Amino acid sequence: MGKSTFSVKTKKMITICMLVFLILFSIAVYFAIGRPLIRFVSKPEEFRAFVKSYGVWSRLAFIGMVVFQVIVAIVPGEPFELGAGYAFGILEGTLWSMLGILLGSAVIFALVRKFGVKILDIFFSKDSIQSVKFLKKTKKLFLVTFLVFFIPGTPKDLLSYGIGLTKMKFWHWMLIVGVARFPSIISSTICGAALGQQNYWVAAIVFIVTGVLSGISLLIYRQISMRKQ
Repeated sequence: MGKSTFSVKTKKMITICMLVFLILFSIAVYFAIGRPLIRFVSKPEEFRAFVKSYGVWSRLAFIGMVVFQVIVAIVPGEPFELGAGYAFGILEGTLWSMLGILLGSAVIFALVRKFGVKILDIFFSKDSIQSVKFLKKTKKLFLVTFLVFFIPGTPKDLLSYGIGLTKMKFWHWMLIVGVARFPSIISSTICGAALGQQNYWVAAIVFIVTGVLSGISLLIYRQISMRKQ
């Protein structure tokens, strides 16, 4: 009995130490890498020059940036998507952005399944975590998750972590990420590509339409969340 109790306590201490390390590591990585990356991709001409100079390595580097952004949820994703459209064009920018998002989402799924709700405490407040608890209760998990990820403006970073708390299968999750997130990604890369080609009217129209849809979608998401709670 004593040996078993000690083993449980030891496991809890190891888990706590790992979570504290992840919190400190995430904060350090954000200030050391996250903010410089955002500044880099937010400077279109410098980022495009980087892409031209390093060829295939710049593609791999960008995918790594997106994976980092998805995992470290406090890093915004929009500058990366716009930068991808500006530097790579619509098709290639969308491809590399989607690949990075899929890889990052897979890592998040594995982390949450390993550590549970404690991993969410690193990046999100208790109120935010409570707002996604409805996913565990809904009977139409796949459909609800797909719709929430499909519409722009919903807190996808938070939901990416929250989905690991449900019974959803890994490949169903990958399907949702790959299909439902595609429209918002391609709209951002279209906007970035238009800016790169100095088609400011196109960029403005895409930006305004996306903003309006985001506002409407956010209201819908809040209504769904409140009703499920």
